[in-house]
Amino acid sequence: MKILTIQLLIGLVLFSCATTKTTSRVDDADQKDVAEEVLTPADQSTGQPTTGSLDRSHPPEPGPAPVIQLGTAEAFTMDNGLKVFVVENHKLPRVAFSLVLDLDAIYEGDNAGYISTAGQLLSRGTTTRSKSQIDQEVDFIGASLSTSASGVYGSSLTKHMDRLLELMADVTLNPSFPQEELDKIKTETISGLQANKDDPGAIASNVRGVLRYGKDHPYGELITEETVSRIDIEACKAFYETYFKPNIGYLAIVGDIDKDQAYQLVDKYFGQWEKGDVPEHEYDKTTAPESTRVALVDRPQSVQSTINITYPVELKTGDPDVLKGRVMNTILGGGFSSYLMQNLRETHGYTYGAGSSLSSDRLIGSFNASADVRNEVTDSAVVEFMNELRRIREEPVDEELLQSIKNYITGSFARSLESPSTIANFAINVDRYDLPEDYYSNYLKRIQEVTVSDVMEMAQKYIKPDNAYILVVGKASEVAEGLKQFGPVQYYDIYGEPYTPTTAADLSGEIEVGQVIEKYLEALGGAESLRNIQDIKQVMTTNMQGLDLQITSIRKAPNMSFETVAAGDMEFQKQVFNGTEGVEVVQGQSKPLDDKRIQESLVESRIIPELAYGELGVELTLTGLEKVGDEESYVVEIAQPSGKKSYAYYSKESGLKLKESTTLETPQGSFTQSVEYEDYREVDGVKFPYKAIISMGPQKMEAEVVSIELNTGVTDDVFKLD
Repeated sequence: MKILTIQLLIGLVLFSCATTKTTSRVDDADQKDVAEEVLTPADQSTGQPTTGSLDRSHPPEPGPAPVIQLGTAEAFTMDNGLKVFVVENHKLPRVAFSLVLDLDAIYEGDNAGYISTAGQLLSRGTTTRSKSQIDQEVDFIGASLSTSASGVYGSSLTKHMDRLLELMADVTLNPSFPQEELDKIKTETISGLQANKDDPGAIASNVRGVLRYGKDHPYGELITEETVSRIDIEACKAFYETYFKPNIGYLAIVGDIDKDQAYQLVDKYFGQWEKGDVPEHEYDKTTAPESTRVALVDRPQSVQSTINITYPVELKTGDPDVLKGRVMNTILGGGFSSYLMQNLRETHGYTYGAGSSLSSDRLIGSFNASADVRNEVTDSAVVEFMNELRRIREEPVDEELLQSIKNYITGSFARSLESPSTIANFAINVDRYDLPEDYYSNYLKRIQEVTVSDVMEMAQKYIKPDNAYILVVGKASEVAEGLKQFGPVQYYDIYGEPYTPTTAADLSGEIEVGQVIEKYLEALGGAESLRNIQDIKQVMTTNMQGLDLQITSIRKAPNMSFETVAAGDMEFQKQVFNGTEGVEVVQGQSKPLDDKRIQESLVESRIIPELAYGELGVELTLTGLEKVGDEESYVVEIAQPSGKKSYAYYSKESGLKLKESTTLETPQGSFTQSVEYEDYREVDGVKFPYKAIISMGPQKMEAEVVSIELNTGVTDDVFKLD
C-alpha cells in the first residue's frame, strides 16, 4: 500500500528543488590535496575560448606571455611552527583568517566519516562556550565562522578582528565535543546519505572512487549509514588530539591589516598552541586497469545514463607535467570548445554537457571524463568518448585552437588574481608542496611555452582509453547489451560491491509477478479484508525547510480522492478527483487535471491499487531482485495505460512493499523520485506504513502518519470540484 499523499508531496519537493540552492558531492575524499584549485577554468557557460574569424591560412603568432605582477605575502613562523602569511588589502575594512592543516590522507575504516564529523564538532561547543553562545557572538559582530577537519575560517570587519580571532582560537584550542551535537550531526549525515542512494551523481562518485582506488584506500572508502552510526566522541577526540597541531598549520590573513598587527594577534591567541608529532601515512600504489573494464550500476527507473570514463594517474602536485596536462585536458574536455563538448553535444546532440578532468595530487591523481546521456544513445556516446580520447593521443592539435586555449587559461589565471586570497593561497602552496619560488610568477610563461608536441606527449602519457573503467549508472535492461562491445559488463551496487544480477529469467522457476502481488496483499491483511475498506482518512506530518506541514488524504471506493497539504490555516496544495474528473489547486490557483492525469488518477486514487491492476489495464513485469537496505526485494515494473512507468520493490521475505520509484519530467528537468516505506503497523486488521522517506534529486524529507481511520462513512460531497 502506498502512502496516500505522495502526489502532493512530489509537488512540494519539486517546488523546493526549484527554489533551494544545493551543493554537489565532492569528487573523492575531502582530504585530497589540489594545489591548482584557484586555477581551475571558469564555468563552462561563460568565458570560453573561441577560434573566431581568424586568417586560417597562417598560424597565429603567439604574443609574449603577460608579465604577472603578483602581490606580496609577508610571512613569519611562530615558535610553535605555525606558518603565517599576510596579504594587505586596505580597500575595504574587512579581514579574513584561514587556518589550514597540512594533513595526510587518512584511512578511516569501520567508522568512516568520523574525521569530517570531528571538524564540524569544533564549532559546536568549547570548554568556555556552548554552540548557541558561539553563534550569538559571531552574529553580534556580523562575522562568519566555520570549521572543518582541515581547519578553521573566519571573516569580519576590521574593528572586530580581535574578537573574531579569539573565537577562532577558542574553537581551535578548546573544543568540548558535546554528545548532543554529535548525535545531531550523525542524524544530518545519515539523512543526506539516504537521499544520495537515489542520486545517480552520488552513486557514480561512490563507485568511481571504489574502482579507482579500492575500498581500503582513503580515496576509495565509503561513508555509509553503518559507518556513521559507529562514530563516537572518542574517535573524534582522538583525531583532534593527534592532528590539530600548529607545526602542520598554515594561517592566511587577508585584508585590512599589516604584518605587525597580525603577529600580535596570532601570538596573543595562538602562541600557546602546543606543537607535537603528527603521524604520516603510506598506502599501496593504485594503477589503471590492465584493460578496459565496464562497470554498470543498474537503476531501473533511469531515463538517462550517467557515464564516467575514469582511472588513477601518477601525477604529483607540482610536477612539471601539471601545466602542460592542464592545457591538454582543456582541449579535450575543459570547456565549450573542447573535443568532447563539440562532439557529444554539438555534433551528435547526445547531452547538454560533456567534460573531463586531469587532477594532480600529492598521493595519487586521477582522470575522469563524464556526461549524462539518454538511455538509447548510451553505447553510442561511449564510442564517441573513446574516439575523442584516441584522437587527442594520435592527432596533433590545431595550432590555432591550441593558442586560443592558452589565451583562455591566461585570462582565467588573470581573473583569479583579482582576489587577494589568491596571493595567500599561492604563497601557502609554494611552501606546502615545495614548489619553485617562481612557480606562479612564471605560470603564464610556461603555459605559453606549451607546444603541439607537448599536448600529444601529455595525451599519450595520461589519456588511456584502453586502460580505463567505463562506469555507467543507468537502466541495465536498456543499456547493458550495447555496452558489451567494450568488454564484459560487471554489475555493481551503489556501494561499489560487484554482484551477478538476478533477472526475471532467473526467477521464472521461483516466482511469477502475480504471486509477488498476491504475497503483498496477503502481507497487508488479505485481499478480502482489503476489499472491505470502503473509505480511509489519513493524516501525516512532515517538515520542509523548517516549515511544519500537515497532509490530509481521504479516499473512497472505488476511485475518489481528496488530498491537501497545509501549514496551519494556510493551504498550499489540494487535489480532488471525483472518479471521472479532477482539479489541482496550488496556492489558490485551480487547474483541471488533463487527460493523462485523469488516466493516472483512475489507478492511483484506488485505496489499494494492486487489487485492481488487472481490470485497469496496468501491465506488470517482474524485472529481477534487488536490495532495499539490507532486504532482498522483487522489482516489479508497473506500466499504466497512460504510459507512466514506475517500479515497486516488494520484500522477498515479508512480501511488504519497501520502495517505489519513478522518473518525472518537470520544468526543472528530470527527477527520479523514490519513496521508501517503513514502520508498518496494523489498523483494524490491515497493515499500513507509518513512515515514508521521500527523495527527489538532492531533496529528501520524512513523512510520518499521525492517524489512519477506516470506514467512517465518508460522503461523496467531500469530492466535489470547486
